[in-house]
Parts: sequence; C-alpha cells; structure tokens
Amino acid sequence: MISASDRKHEDFATTRWSLVRQLDSPRASDARNALAELALHYWYPIYAYVRQCGHAPAAAQDITRTFLQQLIRQFRADPTPPRSQFRAYLLARLHAFLAGPWHELIDADTSELGPVPADLEERTRREHAESESPEQAYQRSFALAMLAGGFKRLRKEAVQTGHLDMYEALEPYLARDPAPGQYQELAQRLGSRPLALVVALKRLRQRFRELIAEELADTVATPEEMLTEQRAMLAALDARR
Repeated sequence: MISASDRKHEDFATTRWSLVRQLDSPRASDARNALAELALHYWYPIYAYVRQCGHAPAAAQDITRTFLQQLIRQFRADPTPPRSQFRAYLLARLHAFLAGPWHELIDADTSELGPVPADLEERTRREHAESESPEQAYQRSFALAMLAGGFKRLRKEAVQTGHLDMYEALEPYLARDPAPGQYQELAQRLGSRPLALVVALKRLRQRFRELIAEELADTVATPEEMLTEQRAMLAALDARR
C-alpha cells in the first residue's frame, strides 16, 4: 500500500528539476534538456541581477546570453546532478560565472538561445529600485517570473475555454477584492450576474494558486523543497511592500 507521503514524492517524479536531479538514470538526455528549458525560462532574474551589478543594458544582455549558453553547455558535459533547488543553483552558478573570466566568452556563439526577450530592460526599470542589491533583484525577479508564468497559463486556459472577456475583467482582482459596486458594474458590462462573477473570481484565484504551485514544482524535487520555495517567493514579494 502506498502511503500519502509516498504519493507526494511521486508527484515530483516528472517535474523538470526532478529530471535534472536524475542524471544518472537512462533519461539523462531528458534531464539535460529540462535544464536548458528551465534556464531559458529565467532570463529575467539573471538579467536583473547583472543590471543591479552596474552593467549597462547592452552589456547585461551579452552577459546574460553568454552565461545561459555556458550554463547549458557545462551542464550537458557534467554528469554530476545538482543537489539544491533550481533557484539557489542558478544563482550560485551565476556568482561563479561573474567571478571568472567571463569577458573572454562574450563572443561565444549563443544562437541556440534564440532572441533576447524584448521586455527585459523595461521590466527591470519598472520592478526594481536602484537601491536593491543584485541578490534582492534576483530573488524578487525569480518570484515575479513565477507569477508571470501563472498569469500566462491562466490566460491561455481562458482563451481555450472561451472565457477571455471574463478573465480580462477579473484578472485585476486576483490579488485584491473588488470595491463596493464593482461586481455590479462588471456584471452589467459582461451581461452576467454579480453572484456568477463572485463564483468565477473564487475559481480563478484557486486555479491561479494551482498554476503557481506547478510553476514552483518545476524548480524543486521534493515536497519539502516546495515549501522552502513558497516561503522564499513570499518573502521576496513582501520585501517591497
């Protein structure tokens, strides 16, 4: 008979970071591909860290691209599985990269990475204060990347189910309650009933929490690590309130 604890651990068996942690298995190629996908998903925290170190936007883009390319190549060549959560692992590798002769690697071929995300600099200026340390910027950016992933997936689901109009109307209230009278205004605009919107918002919030948990799960390998990452995410977001 499988215990509840065993089932919890089984839930993490197919996440991307779990694959990475199983490099000694026959699925090593899947694990390496999983790391590449994870790394490319987190351009923003890396770029934010490098910018807060004082590098200009163009230089920060070059450093970020080169770091990601070197990270992917090194991981594919190194059979030693990491033993930390992805967030901590990525930051440790970034520290090591910037402490080394990274200037000599800037011209390396990074075509495998694809184009630089267009909004990196805009997001960094909007979401970070000049007084933030590089590590604070990284931790906050990592948390914001998780939220962005949840929003993107929630919107995609709304499109697929034909509820985009309702989603766009309710999205501003995922983190705060509507003001008095706003349910009535939204219901009139959408041709719905206020009570239906109350129920829809409750379901959206629940689904959003589930999607954020899935985003986090891809960066850990055990339920215990999940709890650690949830606390770290909340701490990083609360630091600016």
